[in-house]
Amino acid sequence: MRIAIVKLSAIGDIIHSMVVLQFIKQKYPHSVIDWFVEDSLKGLLENNPHISHIQTIRFKEAKRKRSLVILINEITKLRKLKKYDFVIDIQNLIKSAVVARLIPSVRTIGLDANSSRECLASIFYSEKYLIERSMNVIKRNVTIISDSLKIQIRHDDIINKSPFLFFNCFSSSGLISKNKPNILLIPGASFKSKIYPVSKYAQLSEKIDANFIVVWGSSSEKKIAQQIKLLSPQVSITSKLSIDNLKALVASVDLIIGSDTGPTHMAWALNKPSITLFGSTPGYRNTYKTNINKVIESDSIVNPLNINKNDNSIKNIDVHEIIKTALTLI
Repeated sequence: MRIAIVKLSAIGDIIHSMVVLQFIKQKYPHSVIDWFVEDSLKGLLENNPHISHIQTIRFKEAKRKRSLVILINEITKLRKLKKYDFVIDIQNLIKSAVVARLIPSVRTIGLDANSSRECLASIFYSEKYLIERSMNVIKRNVTIISDSLKIQIRHDDIINKSPFLFFNCFSSSGLISKNKPNILLIPGASFKSKIYPVSKYAQLSEKIDANFIVVWGSSSEKKIAQQIKLLSPQVSITSKLSIDNLKALVASVDLIIGSDTGPTHMAWALNKPSITLFGSTPGYRNTYKTNINKVIESDSIVNPLNINKNDNSIKNIDVHEIIKTALTLI
């Protein structure tokens, strides 16, 4: 059986989808599974033994460079692929649906117009499923796979999953303490109302006897990391990490604390203790709670189908609640 999974971006969304791989392989151990992803994010999937081939897409690059040549080359590359038995679009956006349709296949699978954020995506599928948009995103991803491939995946299976991010060796360069618990702070996020206050991250590092490490991925996130260190000089700041090194670092620490963003979700994927902070986005939908993966939400009432990016209620989360939760996990 040849299976193509289309999930082009972003880090958190890909992580929330990758959990399905181990269940496909359990049911169909000899299947070929290829994953289609934006070229810049292929590092997230690298070294995964369940993926036969990572098929990179350069549509974002073509758009950024306004290059018709890159776009035509990418389309031609997709059309020349060997036919798949199943092409499953887990992203269900118009761009991913177009990619799914271009891939030669017996069946092209996605969500119907009522289930997708971009309803026009559904016209590109030969087979469509109705799955509630408000459902937990991980359950949605699991459901489309289980329905299309006839695999039974239960809640307990997800809870007891094997870690599914893989990486090469990484030198921590003195970041990891051998004497204290190591706590990784991930203060950045895709938009402002997801970001917990710098002063409260600094308070955390002052109130818990641990080795705190702050990670960043952009210039704006680096400034946030530097502001935390200014208030709490004992914290360490990483250099800019590759995706591979980021996975390795998350796997090396004892606890991850951060907002609703891809690097924080790596903790769940690696079966590492975590605390994810939610304000303007819904905790029940955007992560999977376990005995070691905790969620702390603001009092805001969130509509998962219409996120209010002006909702800054994450600032109201009591730092002492985070401290209390953290102490149960380290």
